[in-house]
Amino acid sequence: MIQFAPDHGEIERRVEALLFAAAGPLSAAEIARRLPEGADVGGAISALREKYHGRGVELECVADRWQFRTAPDLSFLMTEEREEPRRLSKAALETLAIIAYHQPCTRAEVESVRGVSLSRGTLDLLLEMGFVRLRGRRRTPGRPVTYGTADRFLEHFGLSNLYDLPGVQEMKAAGLLDLSIPVGFEVPDPSRASDDDDAPLLPGDEDAPEFAQDFVAED
Repeated sequence: MIQFAPDHGEIERRVEALLFAAAGPLSAAEIARRLPEGADVGGAISALREKYHGRGVELECVADRWQFRTAPDLSFLMTEEREEPRRLSKAALETLAIIAYHQPCTRAEVESVRGVSLSRGTLDLLLEMGFVRLRGRRRTPGRPVTYGTADRFLEHFGLSNLYDLPGVQEMKAAGLLDLSIPVGFEVPDPSRASDDDDAPLLPGDEDAPEFAQDFVAED
């Protein structure tokens, strides 16, 4: 049985198929290995470049390798805008949990529970993301700002209200509390939180220092 060598049109079709199906750019040598010996790969590539010139996709050479790529003037069609969720750091999650259960609470109280100092950026992030809000100023010396959770906190964690926060039994069941907890230990009840001990924030308080400061001039 006599087999005829593929003509130029058939070679062009095969090169086109290889380039279309390839996961990445192909060199002329890589293309030639899949074609009959002596196939005019260069001629097929030149013909395809001319054929696709000005089309939605064009045949381009990238580092001596060939690939179909979207026409440069149509790149805007491939642009997709999406919101990337911001992940909270461990420090931010701990701070948020303390505020949720102890609100209204001050920065100093958060640091006392965590046992480490709290960076200003942590609270700023929680405020910016809408998880935390300013509650007021504590009616104590220094009048520190107090913090509490905002509606965004409930929405994010799928809570109807603060009563839905897990208590001691739920935390034990989830393995978040040691079964041998000290006698008298209880999880703070954020639903009892009240603004009665807080002085209302005045205009400009949001940007004011957290603690009142007295400056005494030296003679």
